[in-house]
Amino acid sequence: MTGDTADPTAPHTGRRPPTTPFSVVAHVLRGMLMGLAELVPGVSGGTMALITGVYERIIDSANHVVTAFRRLASGPGRGQNFRAEFARAEWTLIVPLLAGMGTAIVAMAGVMHSFVETQPELSRGLFLGMVAASVSVPLLLADRSVFRQSGPALRAAGLFVLVAAAAFLLTSLGGGVTMENPPAWLVFGAAAVAICALVLPGVSGSFLLLVFGLYLPTTAAVDNLDLGYLAVFAAGAIVGLALFVRGLHWLLHHHHTLTMVAMAGLMLGSLRALWPWQSAAGALRAPDGNWPWVLLLAIAGALGVMILVAIDRRVARADAIAPGEPDLS
Repeated sequence: MTGDTADPTAPHTGRRPPTTPFSVVAHVLRGMLMGLAELVPGVSGGTMALITGVYERIIDSANHVVTAFRRLASGPGRGQNFRAEFARAEWTLIVPLLAGMGTAIVAMAGVMHSFVETQPELSRGLFLGMVAASVSVPLLLADRSVFRQSGPALRAAGLFVLVAAAAFLLTSLGGGVTMENPPAWLVFGAAAVAICALVLPGVSGSFLLLVFGLYLPTTAAVDNLDLGYLAVFAAGAIVGLALFVRGLHWLLHHHHTLTMVAMAGLMLGSLRALWPWQSAAGALRAPDGNWPWVLLLAIAGALGVMILVAIDRRVARADAIAPGEPDLS
């Protein structure tokens, strides 16, 4: 499967659907879903980007931005090269997404903080259903003809199991002790690691903040608009994205199917963190008396994801590029 490529019409090839008022509103709503996901331990904003069909376009645009700043830092014609590369990012997608994410995070940080803290079993049940229904999304985006070849299919299955097991072990670590006044270097480093979950389905940025003991300080900083804390966090996030995006972009272009299989494994393994009944230390427990409500929310979450996927596929068909439209990459 070395060098396998995606469907040539996939978003990461550079083909872009037209921008309309409807598409801008849709991107804002997608961003709000991604922002809400990033507030929840165990749920990834990257997962929501996959579900809503914009994942590879985000990675492509992020790679153009990173490349633009690299060209600004070195080489001849810095300014011209920077502007040309910067313009290649799909800003009609990125700006509405960021607006939606920012709105959701600022508006809902306090609410989600309270929901996760006061109703842990119900919240995990809801998100368990959502992520479980999402596991199939990256597999649907893979080149399924590969799965009909015994050798490549066996390698893909092995990768899927290995990554799922690794994600299961990672999420078994449990949350760290909450830090009351975390030092700036820790906030910076934790943000650089956790922000990668924004573009990596199956890995939750909020869960990683829990491991570092920074989930409650970070959500409190957002809710209280602690600009000093948020500035350090944002700086770490920018550095983390710059280091991570280029590698992921390369994998999507050169090993698309294997990358999608690995993402599906990450999402499956991450379900361990969302088992509704856990001790304070993260040990799994048997269901208790509220299991019917938890099950109901899990089913509702799964159905919500299935509806989102169906709607997005219909929107994608409606926005399909006419044959012969030039590649804008």
